[in-house]
Amino acid sequence: MLSRCIHSISDIKFKEINLQKGQFIFLTRICENPGINQIDLSTLLKVDKTTTTKAIQKLIEADYIDKKRDDIDKRMWRLYPKEKGLDIYSFIIDEENRNIKVCFQNFSKEEKELACQLVKKMRENIENDWKEIKNF
Repeated sequence: MLSRCIHSISDIKFKEINLQKGQFIFLTRICENPGINQIDLSTLLKVDKTTTTKAIQKLIEADYIDKKRDDIDKRMWRLYPKEKGLDIYSFIIDEENRNIKVCFQNFSKEEKELACQLVKKMRENIENDWKEIKNF
């Protein structure tokens, strides 16, 4: 529910900057990892390649990112944020930080630290399961 609520709120907020459902996650990771390829991006986000391909295409069409051939391996494409993508990156991060602040309202420092530790442990558990299911 937490993830769904945050995604729903983000989709509403990001509609004004022409980002469609869930695209902000792809754009953020490309801004944070310029030159990443689509396979590594899919793995990082734990999504299938088809989902990544569709999101990338829409981000290119919206002029947020650029796709360039790798200098060494001509079969591989690298993804880079364009100026327009970098311009809205801080807006996206500010919104993510706002969501975190709202989630942690009325938490003590100790509760925040415990929640972070527990969520990290949960993420590690589910990532291991994901890797097994995906045969990584």
